[in-house]
Amino acid sequence: MGNNTIIYVGVGIVIIGIAYKFGLLSWFGNLPGDIKYKGENSFVFMPFTSMILISIVGSILMKLFSR
Repeated sequence: MGNNTIIYVGVGIVIIGIAYKFGLLSWFGNLPGDIKYKGENSFVFMPFTSMILISIVGSILMKLFSR
């Protein structure tokens, strides 16, 4: 991993953090297919659809930048 790659990953993480802070990612985790169960003493959250979306976007980005 080169120095430039580490810088790009860091900048990407900062951009995602800023977007999350300002509510631009409020839809994440609330997609159809994301399972939320709230009982009296428990809470279960399984973000299936969100993780599939992240996987697809990540695969496309890695394919684009690996060339």
